[in-house]
Amino acid sequence: MSGTAIIDQQTAPRRAAVVHPLWLRVLHWVNAFAMVVMIGSGWQIYNASPLFDFSFSRSITIGGWLGGALQWHFAAMWLLAINGVLYLLLGLITGRFRDKLWPISATGVGHDLRQALSFKLSHADLSRYNQVQKLLYAGVIIAGIIAVLSGMALWKPVQWQTLTSLFGGYDAARYVHFFAMTAICGFLVIHIALALLVPRALRAIIIGR
Repeated sequence: MSGTAIIDQQTAPRRAAVVHPLWLRVLHWVNAFAMVVMIGSGWQIYNASPLFDFSFSRSITIGGWLGGALQWHFAAMWLLAINGVLYLLLGLITGRFRDKLWPISATGVGHDLRQALSFKLSHADLSRYNQVQKLLYAGVIIAGIIAVLSGMALWKPVQWQTLTSLFGGYDAARYVHFFAMTAICGFLVIHIALALLVPRALRAIIIGR
């Protein structure tokens, strides 16, 4: 057997290894698009009735005015909800959540966080999530569910008054919705920063390998 053949046999399994299956990659990018629209239009909606003493620059909002922002927000809401349900179902059915996000321990998170802050955390194996990634991914899933449910409570507060009351009423639901979206934005900042620091991770979510 030639040396070239030996090298090809050694490298073939690595090239063939699938880090992210096709269904995950498709749902990831659909979700990314929906979230950008939801956040941009949500900031425009927030500006119409701010909760705090600040507003978002119109240059980073979507919709132009309240009515336009609401139309974009509701359209992206359905896309995000349907996409999110598919993601949750496939994540549970395929066992990906169990394999990738479990277990999570406080000790493990503390250790990996210290490693990350000192730039010593390895990203050599993209198929394995470290404890910080597990916590962030699990956390953003929970934040996404809360954002959708609180958004539904704000959209139909009378029809879904039981859901609205679970959030403490309409006004309280606005704060819950705002902080859930803030948590998602925080995750996106870390997520994008990781993609820039580890370009292989961005490549994997595009081509899967």
